[in-house]
Amino acid sequence: MPRSGGRRSALLAASVLALLAACASASGAGPAAAPTAAKPVTLRLGFFPNITHATALVGVKDGIFAAKLGPNVKLETKTFNAGPAAVEALFGDAVDATYVGPNPAVNAFIRSKGKAIRIVSGATSGGAFLVVKPAITDAAQLRGTKVASPQLGGTQDVALRAWLKSNGLRADSDGGGDVHVVPQPNPQTLETFKSGAISAAWVPEPWASRLIAEGGGKVLVDERDLWPDGQYVTTQLVVATKFLARHPDVVERLLEGQVAANDAVNADPAGARKAANDMIEKLTQKRLSDAVITSAWAHLTFTNDPIASSLTKSAADAKAVGLIDRSDLTGIYDLSILNQILKAAAKPPINGA
Repeated sequence: MPRSGGRRSALLAASVLALLAACASASGAGPAAAPTAAKPVTLRLGFFPNITHATALVGVKDGIFAAKLGPNVKLETKTFNAGPAAVEALFGDAVDATYVGPNPAVNAFIRSKGKAIRIVSGATSGGAFLVVKPAITDAAQLRGTKVASPQLGGTQDVALRAWLKSNGLRADSDGGGDVHVVPQPNPQTLETFKSGAISAAWVPEPWASRLIAEGGGKVLVDERDLWPDGQYVTTQLVVATKFLARHPDVVERLLEGQVAANDAVNADPAGARKAANDMIEKLTQKRLSDAVITSAWAHLTFTNDPIASSLTKSAADAKAVGLIDRSDLTGIYDLSILNQILKAAAKPPINGA
């Protein structure tokens, strides 16, 4: 998150303090008893109407999560445009778990001094691009232009700022500098790109494919090219620490759904694309074209591995560009339940160190 003050920061800080108080209370009393058949539980789950969240889209649309959670867990879903909004909802006790990108999870962990959240699984790798106007061929040509990202402090926002800095270009959190970074919702970015109000955007799928297909853009940077073996975390599952402490069995069932949903996505890509697109249409009232969703899907890898090394690098990048003041992530992962599920399914364990 940016260091600048303001009413929004004050509200978020208050929410963080409230969440820390709740976490401390739960810690002091010890974990509550696991829910029984006589004690139904509501699980409030967040995700985005983006192809990078296909695991959640398919898991909800095809009833995979509901089936794994069972009749005594009521699943309520909430959707967000970008990670910082999802984190605010978690801080405000509006969701218990949410799919987010790496940097919002880092922000939540750092701001709460390691108490608010735990990453319990990966979901997706890949699928983010810097799309530019056709005349732009290198970083230097972005000087003096406006470039969009989904939200200040979000995953693509940090990736953009870090890449600009590595190319000798400065971009501050207030929109100033050599390149004017303009955080805006992805649907707005498509319109501003088409109108010429912005020259480029670092966005996740399916928006990158839409900027190309509908806005006449081209790829200047495929983020996979910036990472070892092309692998980096795009989407991961985060759970509020207090919910994990009170309802570990519900989290276990959710993770069974996560693993089953990714199995379904990887076993039947065509069916999963349709299910994800059906869900996107339901949530946004607009369906992706077959060409766009097919293009976007090809850029993604659906994996339960949160690719911890890439999260560490993302945190270092966020610190380097001034969006967080420290980057120690010790304790951010709790993959113990996930690894139990993987072991039972004869799948290799995942290292979150």
